[in-house]
Amino acid sequence: MTRFSFDLHNTDGKARTGVIHTPRGDIRTPAFMPVGTAATVKAMMPESVAATGADILLGNTYHLMLRPTAERVDRMGGLHKFMNWDKPILTDSGGFQVMSLADLRKLTEDGVTFKSHVDGSKHFLSPERSMEIQKLLGSDIVMCFDECPALPADEQTVAESMRLSMRWAQRSRDAFGDRPGHALFGIMQGGVTPHLREESAKALVDIGFEGYAIGGLAVGEGQEAMFGVLEYAPDFLPTDKPRYLMGVGKPDDIVGAVKRGVDMMDCVLPSRSGRTGQAWTHRGQVNIKNARHQDDPRPLDENCTCPCCRNYSRAYLHHVFRAKEMISGMLLTWHNLHYYQEIMAGMRGAIAKGEFAAWEADFHAKRAMGDIEPV
Repeated sequence: MTRFSFDLHNTDGKARTGVIHTPRGDIRTPAFMPVGTAATVKAMMPESVAATGADILLGNTYHLMLRPTAERVDRMGGLHKFMNWDKPILTDSGGFQVMSLADLRKLTEDGVTFKSHVDGSKHFLSPERSMEIQKLLGSDIVMCFDECPALPADEQTVAESMRLSMRWAQRSRDAFGDRPGHALFGIMQGGVTPHLREESAKALVDIGFEGYAIGGLAVGEGQEAMFGVLEYAPDFLPTDKPRYLMGVGKPDDIVGAVKRGVDMMDCVLPSRSGRTGQAWTHRGQVNIKNARHQDDPRPLDENCTCPCCRNYSRAYLHHVFRAKEMISGMLLTWHNLHYYQEIMAGMRGAIAKGEFAAWEADFHAKRAMGDIEPV
């Protein structure tokens, strides 16, 4: 059986390209993971997600443990079979959602007690329970259970939270056990403070993981602060393991993260934007609900090969959005996910050729042009 491994193929500055090998298939890096929160990427068939070029999906421990429950998914043959996705799946630990969504949570050294946002039922999530749930789901990449404090926060609060997360990381590692072909990723915390990030990285490396995530960013601190942390944080992590920036982001966030040494990221943005009439294109954002599109026979992006751009006009997309037709979210989500995967493929090719700086300059220049002139 293929074991979990990572091959780093090329670097260009700090930007990296390589391949993560898993028993369910290879993940080309840098990789963008569409988010399939409740065992579905909203408005998309799994086959359509694969057609955009995605090698891996993200599933959500918190949502799946509440509904339909991890035990039910396990009885149905695991998450891959349940949702008809045969490529790798990464599951987050549930920690972030507990902090942001759950009602009346109580945090202790043992874990977090919280009330479900679905039906008010009471639940307990700990490092051990998170590992158990993710094993029942059958995910290929499992995330440690951590606490993610909202920024801004004072340094003492961030330090105490980070050290709790490091103790939980050890418990996650112990509970994960020996699972050949499956990987456990540790999560670096420490806010925007370099010495706390370094302390966290050292603690994780001492424990030993198959990959390392940079957590606690994209939680309201802004791009400048995020890039500030990414100038140094990836350098604290081993070069021979994948680096995952959680919950990022907009296209320019993704390009900036890869430039600073990140290999993997995920975000709900392309699918959420698609459902609210926002399209991401080479020339920036397009708001399809604007009246300027109602008589426009042109595609969203004439250089895009997705089904939305090949087969439908801006006028049609404007109409179905205004009419609240389901196909609106389907087509715009497909386009957005396709565009995100095009960005990743473009970066992989540019890094391999040593041309990342030129690719990045072209990327920003096109976006700065803004949308095409109205008809």
